[in-house]
Amino acid sequence: MEFFYYVVFGALAAVVAALELGGKSNKDRITTSQAFNSFKNNYILVYSLMMAGDWLQGPYVYYLYSTYGFGKGDIGQLFIAGFGSSMLFGTIVGSLADKQGRKRACVTYCITYILSCITKHSPQYKILMIGRVLGGIATSLLFSAFESWLVAEHFKRGFDSQWLSLTFSKAIFVGNGLVAIIAGLFGNFLVDSLNLGPVSPFDAAACFLAIGMAIILSSWSENYGDASESKDLLTQFKGAAVAIASDEKIALLGAIQSLFEGSMYTFVFLWTPALSPNDEDIPHGFIFATFMLASMLGSSFAARLMAQNSPKVESYMQIVFVVSSASLLLPILTTFLVSPSNVKGGGISFSGCIQLLGFCTFEGCCGLFWPSIMKMRSQYIPEEARSTIMNFFRIPLNIFVCIVLYNVNAFPITVMFGMCSIFLFVASILQRRLAAIADKPKAEDWVAMKERDTEVDPLNAP
Repeated sequence: MEFFYYVVFGALAAVVAALELGGKSNKDRITTSQAFNSFKNNYILVYSLMMAGDWLQGPYVYYLYSTYGFGKGDIGQLFIAGFGSSMLFGTIVGSLADKQGRKRACVTYCITYILSCITKHSPQYKILMIGRVLGGIATSLLFSAFESWLVAEHFKRGFDSQWLSLTFSKAIFVGNGLVAIIAGLFGNFLVDSLNLGPVSPFDAAACFLAIGMAIILSSWSENYGDASESKDLLTQFKGAAVAIASDEKIALLGAIQSLFEGSMYTFVFLWTPALSPNDEDIPHGFIFATFMLASMLGSSFAARLMAQNSPKVESYMQIVFVVSSASLLLPILTTFLVSPSNVKGGGISFSGCIQLLGFCTFEGCCGLFWPSIMKMRSQYIPEEARSTIMNFFRIPLNIFVCIVLYNVNAFPITVMFGMCSIFLFVASILQRRLAAIADKPKAEDWVAMKERDTEVDPLNAP
């Protein structure tokens, strides 16, 4: 492994260690109760196991498909199946989570993702396609049901609202940072050191998911969305759409989330071919661990920013989106400024080194994004239909990613990075608007909307 990888990894690790060991300040001065600490630690343990199951797969999905003999176009179709299923079924499973129970939805995530992992053993395209569909459904549950359960349970137990940001930041720091780094290194150990093959990380992921499911079943209580109603799915969709349309802040938040996550998921597909355009031999697991260390650094900054009254989340996220936009411009700049290498195989090129630094910057922005968007969602999204609305947000991002991947062979990789950069810059503009109206009261709250709809359509009355 080239010395460059160790330098980048070591530098990021040193900064994270300095922040965590030497910079403990505001966030640790918040006085919490023993009951809350137990609740928080239980959630972080479960969330970390769930993320371990997800992160172990990330670096090897593209690589596994390529070892089965599929080209970039075929692999793009498989990725489309995952994002397409997340788009088609995500809102349905989100609404079912609100109606049938968030704990039940979390268990469903574990079962669905374990089945998806099992399909990776087959080199048959149809079986892999089924696995991608199951993975798309699981992803929708991962990014809606767990957060919805946490927020509802947090307030049901009477904990201070300020403490919620502690759980968010710590969950992202551990689950999206520390666990992701360990998962990347562990995957690299399984594939490269033990030579167990690219399917071995998926088997390990299934084991972690099974352990997490056992903890959920034994220690979590159930909670629901709006328990006062027994509405069908179509009515739930309508209510969520009304909530988004009636409150500009919710609509802006949804657009911002879609633009950022759409760019992020496109990046997940693009970083491997970007760093190895001539089939350079790159350590996928170690690079992934480096990305996650950068994300861990970002979440550490987010924890400190959210523990202070100033600047507000709505303000500093404008800067985050601008920086993330600039970082994804590097693959375009290196194309014009650095002479391309035509040597097949070998180690990472000079332009690849520059891009790797930019990608680490982008991952740092991702680390800032996750706890910050969670904080804003807890403030603006009504509890009664939280999972439904959150999965509504995922529809446009999945459409965007599917369009990009469908045309993956039609456009140069620099064009796709340019699109992502533009979308991130648009997100910064929308974030500026959200910051400007953050303190304005909603024109109509959720309860008032329900009462009005009941008066207009008495058939929907409970």
